[in-house]
Parts: sequence; C-alpha cells; structure tokens
Amino acid sequence: MEFSIKSSIPEKQRSACIVVGVFESRKLSPAGESIDQISGHALRDIIRRGDMDGKSGTTLLLHNLPNTPSERVLLVGLGKEREFKDKEYRDAVRVAIKTLGDTGSIEASIFLTELPVKHRDTAWKIEQTVLVAMESVYRFDRLKSQQEETRRPLRRIILNVPRSELAIGEQAAAHGQAIAAGMNLAKDLGNLPGNICTPTYLAQQAQELAKTHKLKLEVLEQKDMEALKMGSLLSVARGSRQPAKLIVLQYQGGGKKQKPLVLVGKGITFDSGGISLKPGAEMDEMKYDMCGAASVLGTFQAVAQLKLPINLVGIIPSCENLPDGNASKPGDVVTSMSGQTIEILNTDAEGRLILCDALTYAERFEPAAVVDIATLTGACVIALGGQASGLLSNHDALARELLQAGEYTGDRAWQLPLWDEYQEQLKSNFADMANIGGRQAGTITAACFLSRFAKKYDWAHLDIAGTAWKSGKEKGSTGRPVPLLVHFLVDKCKAG
Repeated sequence: MEFSIKSSIPEKQRSACIVVGVFESRKLSPAGESIDQISGHALRDIIRRGDMDGKSGTTLLLHNLPNTPSERVLLVGLGKEREFKDKEYRDAVRVAIKTLGDTGSIEASIFLTELPVKHRDTAWKIEQTVLVAMESVYRFDRLKSQQEETRRPLRRIILNVPRSELAIGEQAAAHGQAIAAGMNLAKDLGNLPGNICTPTYLAQQAQELAKTHKLKLEVLEQKDMEALKMGSLLSVARGSRQPAKLIVLQYQGGGKKQKPLVLVGKGITFDSGGISLKPGAEMDEMKYDMCGAASVLGTFQAVAQLKLPINLVGIIPSCENLPDGNASKPGDVVTSMSGQTIEILNTDAEGRLILCDALTYAERFEPAAVVDIATLTGACVIALGGQASGLLSNHDALARELLQAGEYTGDRAWQLPLWDEYQEQLKSNFADMANIGGRQAGTITAACFLSRFAKKYDWAHLDIAGTAWKSGKEKGSTGRPVPLLVHFLVDKCKAG
C-alpha cells in the first residue's frame, strides 16, 4: 500500500473516495463542513434525516454528491467529541479502511488526520493511521492452496496535513511504514507452523535480513554453545531432533564508541512442555512461543529501514521443547553459562532456561541496557489479559522509557514489582535455584529468575504471553511489541 502526504482542500480533492468524520452530536469535521458547503448542504440534510448519527463504528458511503470532484464521500462516525481519544481515533481509521476495502476504491483521501486528539500531534495521527491501515490489510494465506482474492484492493491512501507540517507528516509516514514492515515480518514468522519455522529457519530469516540491510550475523551451533558451557539452554533442546541455534545480529548505526542496546528474544519454535507435557487443547498455539524472537527480527527490520543512529545487538536463543528419551526430566540439575546451577522442577518453564544463558552471553557486548522479550508465563495472561505486556526491570529509568514508548504507540506495558522478597520462592535444596517458584506471582518469580543473570547491566523484561497473538476466530500473531521497541529506540536516538 502506498501512502502520500498532502496539504489539500477537501472540496477540490479529486479521489475515488474522500473520508470525513461526524461526531455523535451530528457535528461534521472541518473537512466535512467544507464538502457540505459546496454540495448545497447535502451532508447536513443526510444527517438531519437520521442516515448518519455519528456513533462510533458506523459509516455511510455517498456517491456523486453535487459539485464534489470525488466519486464518493465516506462519512465515519466518531462517537462523542469530548471522549475522542487515542482508541477512538484508531477505531475510526480502522472502520474507514475496512469500508474502503469493501467498496472497491483503489485510492482514498483521508481527512481524519485533521481531528484533534488530546495530547497527540500530527506525527502521531499519521503514524497511527499508517499502522492501522497496514494492520487492516494484512493477510497470512501463503500456505493455502487457493488464496482469497480481494476485488480492486485499496492501493493508495492520501493523508492530509497542514502545509506547515508536510515534512513532519512525511517522516511520520516513513516511521509508520517501517514499523508496519517489522510487524508484518514478526507476524509472518509467528503464524508459520512449527514444522516450517524451526530454529534453522529462524537463522535463515536472520541471514536474509542481514544480507538485505548489511547487518553483522553470527549463528552459534551446538558445539559452540557447548564450548561456552550453555548447559541451561542446551538442556531444553535435548528432546528435539532440530538443532538449537543462538542467533546474534548486530546493527551499527551509531559511533564506534557508543555502547549498544541489546534485545534478547525467546525463540522456542514449538513448546510441548517437554516431559511436563501441556494439555492437548490449543497446544497448536505453542508455535507462537517464538514471538519474542520474531519481535527482535521485526525490530531490526524497522531500525535498518529507518537507518536509526544507534548500535543494536539482537540475541535469539532458539530450539524446540519436546518430550523424548533424552529430554530433561523434572528434578534434573543443569549448570548455566554463568556457572549458577538450576534445578528443573518443571520442564514447561523452559523459556527462562534458554534466556538466562543468552543474558549471560549479552555481557560481552558491554551493553548500555538489555531488554528481553518472551512469551514467558500463563500467569501474565491471567493478570493482564491481551491488553498489556508485563514489564519488570532492575532499573526504574529504563522501565519508564519502555512504558512511555508503549503509551505513545498503543502497544502498552504494565510494570510489576521485582522485590527481593519474591526471590525466596526460587530456593532449591539441591541447586542454586529452582526454575519455578510455585503458583503465586508466577510472572514475577520468572522475572526474578532472569534477574539473577542480569546483574551486570540495566535490564528489563517484557512478558508478551498475552499480547503476542490472538486466539479464537481472529487467531494470529499481532506483531507486538515491535511498535513499543522501535519507539523506545527512536526515543533513545532523540535523547542522544
């Protein structure tokens, strides 16, 4: 889809369709008022008759309005004006894009970007419009024998801004397109089944990304990890015939002396639970257990596309977790790369076992900060549902930066405590720690476990178990938290 930024007058805009808003008070947006004037108050007559009441989620498509150069005018209900905020704006854009797709319009000029949204500027509205539009047209049908055809798909969207903000609009559109490209990569990887998206496949995708954007890539094999004494990571891979991989990507956009930020993404390409076998229902969704890894690759895609002036390292530990005669058993004790020993009380708490060695490996880059991203705990889904990712950190300023990036993008996170008292739950009689801490505070104790391997740098953990994918009728990867991560990095660049 192509996006253009223009400063145009609605009553002179030639397009297949012009999109304007109507508030629930039957108040037209400024662009709607302009079209109403030249059409002899045709819009007011329609609203007065009750054909459009402005309720959120409603639309009305009009053809051949008098004196209007565009073929169609789409009225979009905005709800109550005083309640028109972030969510309402995104909802209005979403319903507009869906309706435009149904009409067969191949292009549209959208004037919703002129609407005032509390505490949001033009850049935010442009970026969000691009993201919502790209999300609305995303399809994953590559594995179907017959792909669904869209009649005359929407190909071009014109976004209107004041003349003084054309440059701002162009930059915001570029940001939106880069983030959308990163999200699409993350979605595609997440939606692929485990028999295709293996650790080797993830490494190949990283290789393609590195080749396209001239990134540095290293893929560590089992013998390399054995040499590094990554006993915790390798213990998870023992039940699988697929070889484990440790994928290390480097993007050098900043100066040579600039310390890199490190992203660590959990890459369990299928999680059966191992010997602690999961129930059969919905186990197919455990192909999404590599969405942390997918979000790291998606973020690299966006960062490289934007050419951000920052140094970034991505570390992706990847393997399968399957039951086998050689698989780890409950009660086994393994030694991590850090030298700390771990009693595996539950083989289904495997994500932390691969992440802990990756966090130790991150030390060699002398990072400015490390953020790990993982579909880690079912407890996080119970606590926060699908709305917010869980956030825990050993550094309050880092946590605030991530929270702010999430608020800006709508890809929100919620901070949970990382108090020392929770560490008590990880005590083991036979090793330095257990890999689970019991039923209570499962998301927190999982982060407490990881924190023991992240003491040498500022660190944050994003638990995306509830946000990385949707279940049910809309089953599929969401591409989260790519928007949060990209804006976190953009803000880092602005801060210098």
